[in-house]
Amino acid sequence: MQAGLETSAALVLDTNIALDLFVFQDPATAALREALERAPGEWLATAAMREELVRVLAYPQIARRLTAHAKPAQAVLDAFDRCTRLVPEAPKAAFTCKDADDQKFIDLAAAHRATLLSKDDAVLCMARRMERIGVTIARVWSGPAPTG
Repeated sequence: MQAGLETSAALVLDTNIALDLFVFQDPATAALREALERAPGEWLATAAMREELVRVLAYPQIARRLTAHAKPAQAVLDAFDRCTRLVPEAPKAAFTCKDADDQKFIDLAAAHRATLLSKDDAVLCMARRMERIGVTIARVWSGPAPTG
């Protein structure tokens, strides 16, 4: 693991967190954004996760936001590519998410014993079960501020 991010293994971020980081510039994600820029590759993602981001960036409400801020969707994808390490799809985890679209995040976090960041209630309600297999699920990253 690279200096700056202190997780048990790595991070898995759902699409809403990626949007908060790169589209909405949510202040709650500022420390996470800085940490990811200083320690690229700690955020694990799959091709399916990137494809989901591509699809979501085309949603009218997201596309309007990008246009209003003169930010092309490609700039968001470039940031995603810089900050992530693409890994193969993970096998099905021991636990099943109520929302099938979120299962890929659960599976990847379980396979890598990663911290999973999500704002999705279907994911957050799995936190206690996932702790049993070494996965932390949180709404906001609570790691230390990177030191550089």
